[in-house]
Amino acid sequence: MSATNHVRLNDVAQARDWIENARSIAVLTGAGISAESGIPTFRGPGGFWNNHRPEDLATPQAFARDPKLVWEWYDMRRQRVAAAKPNAGHRALAKLEAHAPTFTLITQNVDGLHHAAGNRNIIELHGNLWQVRCVACCRHEENRSVPLAPLPPQCACGGWMRPAVVWFGEAMPAEAMWQAGLAAEKCDVFLVCGTSAVVYPAAELPGRAMSAGARVIEVNLEATPFSDYAHVSLRGKCGELLPQIIRVPACPEPLI
Repeated sequence: MSATNHVRLNDVAQARDWIENARSIAVLTGAGISAESGIPTFRGPGGFWNNHRPEDLATPQAFARDPKLVWEWYDMRRQRVAAAKPNAGHRALAKLEAHAPTFTLITQNVDGLHHAAGNRNIIELHGNLWQVRCVACCRHEENRSVPLAPLPPQCACGGWMRPAVVWFGEAMPAEAMWQAGLAAEKCDVFLVCGTSAVVYPAAELPGRAMSAGARVIEVNLEATPFSDYAHVSLRGKCGELLPQIIRVPACPEPLI
């Protein structure tokens, strides 16, 4: 056995021990965990932004200028996400919530796969692709997971409905950020899964948890700016490593 493999096995065992003995666990997930279900990341190869500029599609100004164009693109995204299924990483986190005394899942993803996997205590920092919100005065919000017709959809009040996600130039929901910060500061273990740890203010959460005394475990394909500070930093797919540290049975390969 090489020294590298020995260190990794020790790290996996240490992470598993901390998780099994934690009274309170908080998890932060990013695009990496959903990429294993076949959902492209925004910035990586094949990402959603490759053929469009973000400012053309994901800003309030773009929606005011051409709501039909924005909705055609978001409808394409919704169809792509609807075909995806939770992978072994999502299912491991759902099992963890079922067994942990206190558990909070904080996600930067808008795809709803954590809900589909069975997680319930979820804080969606960037909103949800299946929710729509009226841009008129009523501000009504509802779930419209069925195919939308016509585009753009309209509210009962007559106003246009927009995707209820955080667009470029918009602030994170204050209540969601407050809840996420509280969970980070109260947990014994903070698990960071599939995120580059560069998008603020979400990227502040692992440091807040560590400052409050939590053990921080990172699982990511590549090193991040936080890797050198995490108590344990594991390189690999969430769908392969999370079942190991959460003690779930072996799962099939993620959908692609």
